[in-house]
Amino acid sequence: MGLGAVLFDIDDTLFSTTQFAKVARRNAVRAMIANGLDLSEEIVLRELDEVLAEFTSNYDQHYDQLLKRLRPKCLERVNPALIVAAGVASYHDTKFRELKPFEDVIPLLEALRKANVVVGIVTHGWTIKQAEKIVRLGVVPYLSPRAVFISDQLGIAKPNPKIYALALRDLGIAPGDAMYVGDSPSHDITPPKSLGMKAVWARRASRHHPSVGDAIPDHVVDDFVTLRTILREQYGLGV
Repeated sequence: MGLGAVLFDIDDTLFSTTQFAKVARRNAVRAMIANGLDLSEEIVLRELDEVLAEFTSNYDQHYDQLLKRLRPKCLERVNPALIVAAGVASYHDTKFRELKPFEDVIPLLEALRKANVVVGIVTHGWTIKQAEKIVRLGVVPYLSPRAVFISDQLGIAKPNPKIYALALRDLGIAPGDAMYVGDSPSHDITPPKSLGMKAVWARRASRHHPSVGDAIPDHVVDDFVTLRTILREQYGLGV
């Protein structure tokens, strides 16, 4: 059985979003403290976690809300914009240094393209944030033209299977000829499986576990070396 397309999630699939965010947020908090925020690192991190839980990670004013909640005494002598700017700058500096794909990602994508397989992304999130991740991860040269599908840009959010159906339609690929690889059983396995796609649970960085009602993945992998072997031995791809 061959495959015409292999589509991927981004977060906790091509790189460890969870680990990166943990490091980046700690660096941001340290920079805010170095620039005048007179509170302990652990207190600020704990409050930042609450802000993230309440406003979601896609909100773009986390640090402003953080200062409103903490009401540190330093704001009487320091412009809060400087503290916020320090956090934002440090977070973005961490992106420059540490936002990289897992080591086995690029070799797999390159091999798929050489095997004339359509390689694409179907991801949930804000357009500019997800697009930035794709660029920073260095995967753009290995993606097929027009094969990037971002929920915010499409007006369809995971786990709605319509986002996968739209991607297949635009690429001209039948569901049975396509595979999706992602970290969430409920968002990345059940929806594509409902359309007849093959689905792979990439669990090495996953924070998610299967729940009642989730579809069973066709394959479970802890790295893309294993996935590459599956693609070669079970689907006849020259990768």
